[in-house]
Amino acid sequence: MTEAEKTTAPKTVRKPAAKSEVTDVFGMTNVEMPEIFREAAEKSARQAKDAYEKMRTAAEEATDILEDQFETGRTSFIALNSKALDAAQANADASFKFARDVLAVKTFAEAIELQTAFARQQYDLMSAQAKEMQELVQKVATEQTAPVKDAFSKLMKDIKAA
Repeated sequence: MTEAEKTTAPKTVRKPAAKSEVTDVFGMTNVEMPEIFREAAEKSARQAKDAYEKMRTAAEEATDILEDQFETGRTSFIALNSKALDAAQANADASFKFARDVLAVKTFAEAIELQTAFARQQYDLMSAQAKEMQELVQKVATEQTAPVKDAFSKLMKDIKAA
């Protein structure tokens, strides 16, 4: 089109569409959802909420169990270390006493007798210490595994109940 034709050509004015012709793309205000769909949606929402609550509760219980485990482990580790230090101190004290006694002997027979008595005492002391450590380690192992065992048993009950 030439410049003259553009200025002389009649202009067509477009009218806005009537309200009945306009469609709402994002909403369907005039359509009502059937009751069965509404019930299904509400049921799904309730089930999702229940599942979330169960998962949240399980996560909180697991966190509590872990916290208890760490605290039990810490106190058990302290008890084991304390027992080991007590045993080391008793052994060192016995060795120093033996060394002082050996320096005070006057005869070789006395030294042999002292050595034999020291060996017997050390054997008895080490046996008692080993028994105490074994009992403490057993106690620690029981304390460490009890919460996990209880939680697993509870989980299995919950699964069977569901």
